Order: sequence, then C-alpha cells, then structure tokens
Amino acid sequence: MRELLAAAVYMVALMNPISKVFILSVLAQKTEQRDLRHASIQASGVALLLLLVLAAGGKWILGEIFHVDIYSLRIAGGVILFVIGYKALSRGIFFEVKETESLTEVSMVPLASPMIAGPATITAAISFQPQFGLLKTALAILIAVVTNLLVMLCAPFIAQLLTRHNLMGALIRITGLAVATIAVQMVLTGISEWHAGL
Repeated sequence: MRELLAAAVYMVALMNPISKVFILSVLAQKTEQRDLRHASIQASGVALLLLLVLAAGGKWILGEIFHVDIYSLRIAGGVILFVIGYKALSRGIFFEVKETESLTEVSMVPLASPMIAGPATITAAISFQPQFGLLKTALAILIAVVTNLLVMLCAPFIAQLLTRHNLMGALIRITGLAVATIAVQMVLTGISEWHAGL
C-alpha cells in the first residue's frame, strides 16, 4: 500500500496539476463551464489510456522496436521536462494557448499530451511496471489522473482564489522550480543507470 501511495504521489507531482489551472482559467473566460468540464474529462481519458498502454507495453516497444534503453528515455524526458520547468520559472507560464485553437484541439494538445501524459509521466509509467508490477502501476496512474482531473475541474475557482491574493505567478514559478529539480534528478538517474550498465 505504501509503494502504491508513493508511486501515485510521484505521478501526481509529475503531472503537475497547477500547470493546468492557468490554461483552464484562461479558457474559462471564453468557454462555457460545461464545455470546459467535457474537455478536461476528455483530455484525462485520452491521457489515462495512453499511460496505461505504455505501462503495459512501453518497455517492449522501446526495446524491441526502437532499441532504446529506459535510461535513454529518462535522460531525454528529463531534458524536455527541465525546459518546461525553466520556462515556467523564468516566464511564469508552462504552455501557451493560441486564440485560434479550438477547445477540442487544446484538450488533446497540450492538455492530454504533453501536460498529463508527458515525457516525465510516460517515463514513470514505463519504469514503474517492472518495479511495482502492472496492477500497482495502473492503479497509481489511475489515482494520479483522477486527482489531476479534480484539480482541472476546479481550475477556474482555484485560479480566481490565487489571482485574488496575487499568488498565481509565484506559484507557477515555485512549481517550475520543482519541475526543473525533478527533471535534473531524472537525468542523473538515467546517467547512473547507463554508467552501471557499462
């Protein structure tokens, strides 16, 4: 049970629910709440399916089709995640949404992927499976996606509360620092695994 909880909490941290609050609060200004809820549920469903499929067969796909070791995925995922974290830290945003993009487009990219099923969560899903087994990994992914979805559904209210107290920018930057730190750790773990396999 402790392993499952730890894996789920780590997955939630990688999904970074706060990153969705800003985007959804911007969309809420020109979108009906019902449509926003539908987009959040749709994005979460697609991301959940993607993560479960990769948890089940990702290691095989990496090894047999692409001939890539998990440490390479950790390093690549860490580098990409660091760029995202640095952008949030320096500019105060995780992702930008163009006004011309439809809600359906946004629900797939960037909400479903890479904001929920991104390089870090995909790496975790694939690496958790041999470590914890498929059932625990699937449960951890499910718990994390549902937790993230709950935050997404409450995003307009959370954003209003944060904006009222001038905390939105500060929280995004603090979260960006945490994301960049996790990214560095992913890279270091990948390098350590690569070195151990020499």
